[in-house]
Amino acid sequence: MKKRSLMLAASLGVLALTGCGGPGGGDGEETAGGGTSRLDTVKARGQLICGVDGGIPGFSFVDNGEYSGLDVDTCKAVAAALFDDPNAVEYRNLDSTERFEALKGGEVDMLARNTTWTISRDTSVGMEFAPTTFYDGQGMLVREASGITDLQGLEGRSVCVEAGTTTELNLTDQFRQLGIKATPQTFQSADAAYAAYEAGSCEGMTSDKSQLVARRSTLSNPDEHVLLDVTMSKEPLGPLTINNDSAWFDTVKWVTYALIQAEEFGLTAANVEEAINSDNPDIKRFVGAEGTLGSEMELPNDFALRAALLRESTEERSVLLRAIAFSHQSKP
Repeated sequence: MKKRSLMLAASLGVLALTGCGGPGGGDGEETAGGGTSRLDTVKARGQLICGVDGGIPGFSFVDNGEYSGLDVDTCKAVAAALFDDPNAVEYRNLDSTERFEALKGGEVDMLARNTTWTISRDTSVGMEFAPTTFYDGQGMLVREASGITDLQGLEGRSVCVEAGTTTELNLTDQFRQLGIKATPQTFQSADAAYAAYEAGSCEGMTSDKSQLVARRSTLSNPDEHVLLDVTMSKEPLGPLTINNDSAWFDTVKWVTYALIQAEEFGLTAANVEEAINSDNPDIKRFVGAEGTLGSEMELPNDFALRAALLRESTEERSVLLRAIAFSHQSKP
């Protein structure tokens, strides 16, 4: 998807977020199968259980027991919207082969785990994707000393890749298209794949570019590794839920849109009072000072404001991630 198309989709979503309320909200408290919505379950529990990777700096990373990153901020935003407490989250680290089963089985309430939105995952796998929070592309990391400067340089060599990902499929397709005979070595987790690459088991390591740059920083000698000037795919990443629960999906979706709209409004903790007393009806509805946007979804009426107050830290990480994810430079 081009940037313009992505921004159009986001614009349509946030426009609706600040629109006038009306009949029809608050009726989605059951799943498609007639059971209780996950929204009710989460509210009764008083805590969100969020599936993350846990090992990607910038997205979800654990340092001294504290989780941080863009995906973590998404989890925090949902918790803040529901409980007015961004720390009301239990994080579950899931590898690529576990994540969808954990979501379908109810082990986690949602995923914010650098997961690509694809047609098969949106249909046959049964996922429901909220708005894209980071738009990435697949790249290739190699050792500078190898002399490899493009994908053709991997002829007859091996590439480490995490199993059960779009990355694995894209790699196979790219090699077939270019007529390159290289050997993918698959691993059950990203940690295992990067460990094998660093140990010299593979000449290349492939994943989303943002992940490659972030993970390169954790290698023993980061400057010895370079990112090739190639983009093998388009990777729209974002949070997701199970697809048979509209009330819960609406919650995650509109909280994500709230983060986008808050940036447009320039809303910060410093100007909340000004926003509440604004002459702009869209802003007043957004912060819950008037209208029924939240209550129509069985959420607090100021849910968007609660989520939006995380925007400052989220924005800082977002700018950093965009800078590194699409960098084609060989050195930081």
